[in-house]
Amino acid sequence: MFVGAVSDNFEERIEQKIFHAEIVVDNEAVAREVKAYKEIPDMATFDDKDGNDTMREEIERNYNQVKEDVKQIVADELARIESDPQLQHLIKKE
Repeated sequence: MFVGAVSDNFEERIEQKIFHAEIVVDNEAVAREVKAYKEIPDMATFDDKDGNDTMREEIERNYNQVKEDVKQIVADELARIESDPQLQHLIKKE
Protein backbone atom coordinates (compact mmCIF):
# COMPACT_ATOMS: atom_id res chain seq x y z
CA MET A 1 0.00 0.00 0.00
CA PHE A 2 1.21 3.49 -0.87
CA VAL A 3 1.37 5.90 2.07
CA GLY A 4 2.29 9.56 1.88
CA ALA A 5 1.98 12.48 -0.45
CA VAL A 6 3.43 12.62 -3.92
CA SER A 7 4.19 15.80 -5.80
CA ASP A 8 4.79 15.23 -9.47
CA ASN A 9 4.81 17.22 -12.67
CA PHE A 10 1.87 17.34 -15.07
CA GLU A 11 3.25 14.81 -17.53
CA GLU A 12 4.49 12.17 -15.10
CA ARG A 13 2.12 9.35 -14.23
CA ILE A 14 2.67 7.32 -11.07
CA GLU A 15 0.67 4.09 -11.11
CA GLN A 16 1.09 3.42 -7.36
CA LYS A 17 -1.08 6.38 -6.45
CA ILE A 18 -4.06 5.36 -4.37
CA PHE A 19 -6.03 8.28 -5.77
CA HIS A 20 -6.73 8.72 -9.46
CA ALA A 21 -7.42 12.42 -9.84
CA GLU A 22 -5.72 14.33 -12.59
CA ILE A 23 -5.14 18.05 -12.96
CA VAL A 24 -5.49 19.08 -16.58
CA VAL A 25 -3.73 22.33 -17.44
CA ASP A 26 -3.89 23.80 -20.92
CA ASN A 27 -0.52 25.55 -20.87
CA GLU A 28 -1.15 27.28 -24.19
CA ALA A 29 -4.46 28.71 -22.98
CA VAL A 30 -2.83 29.87 -19.75
CA ALA A 31 -0.03 31.54 -21.73
CA ARG A 32 -2.59 33.34 -23.93
CA GLU A 33 -4.49 34.47 -20.86
CA VAL A 34 -1.35 35.77 -19.17
CA LYS A 35 -0.36 37.59 -22.37
CA ALA A 36 -3.74 39.38 -22.37
CA TYR A 37 -3.33 40.68 -18.81
CA LYS A 38 -3.62 44.45 -18.56
CA GLU A 39 -1.48 46.60 -16.31
CA ILE A 40 -3.29 47.59 -13.12
CA PRO A 41 -3.52 51.39 -13.11
CA ASP A 42 -2.17 53.41 -10.20
CA MET A 43 -5.08 54.45 -8.00
CA ALA A 44 -2.98 56.81 -5.91
CA THR A 45 0.41 58.36 -6.23
CA PHE A 46 2.70 59.22 -3.38
CA ASP A 47 4.82 61.68 -5.32
CA ASP A 48 5.02 65.24 -4.08
CA LYS A 49 5.14 68.28 -6.37
CA ASP A 50 8.90 67.77 -6.84
CA GLY A 51 8.47 64.11 -7.83
CA ASN A 52 9.78 62.68 -4.54
CA ASP A 53 8.21 59.44 -3.30
CA THR A 54 6.42 60.22 -0.02
CA MET A 55 4.73 56.85 0.52
CA ARG A 56 6.65 56.01 3.70
CA GLU A 57 5.82 59.37 5.26
CA GLU A 58 2.15 59.10 4.25
CA ILE A 59 1.85 55.61 5.74
CA GLU A 60 3.54 56.79 8.95
CA ARG A 61 1.18 59.78 9.15
CA ASN A 62 -1.88 57.56 8.61
CA TYR A 63 -0.62 55.03 11.18
CA ASN A 64 -0.13 57.75 13.79
CA GLN A 65 -3.56 59.23 13.02
CA VAL A 66 -5.23 55.84 13.50
CA LYS A 67 -3.44 55.40 16.85
CA GLU A 68 -4.61 58.84 18.00
CA ASP A 69 -8.17 58.15 16.81
CA VAL A 70 -8.26 54.87 18.77
CA LYS A 71 -6.95 56.58 21.92
CA GLN A 72 -9.65 59.24 21.57
CA ILE A 73 -12.39 56.64 21.05
CA VAL A 74 -11.26 54.76 24.17
CA ALA A 75 -11.15 57.97 26.24
CA ASP A 76 -14.60 59.05 25.00
CA GLU A 77 -16.12 55.65 25.75
CA LEU A 78 -14.56 55.48 29.21
CA ALA A 79 -15.93 58.95 29.98
CA ARG A 80 -19.37 57.93 28.68
CA ILE A 81 -19.39 54.76 30.79
CA GLU A 82 -18.18 56.59 33.92
CA SER A 83 -20.94 59.19 33.57
CA ASP A 84 -23.73 56.63 33.11
CA PRO A 85 -25.00 55.32 36.46
CA GLN A 86 -26.15 52.07 34.84
CA LEU A 87 -22.71 51.41 33.33
CA GLN A 88 -20.36 52.70 36.05
CA HIS A 89 -20.03 49.24 37.56
CA LEU A 90 -18.26 48.07 34.38
CA ILE A 91 -15.16 50.11 35.15
CA LYS A 92 -12.84 48.71 37.78
CA LYS A 93 -11.96 51.30 40.40
CA GLU A 94 -8.41 51.09 41.69
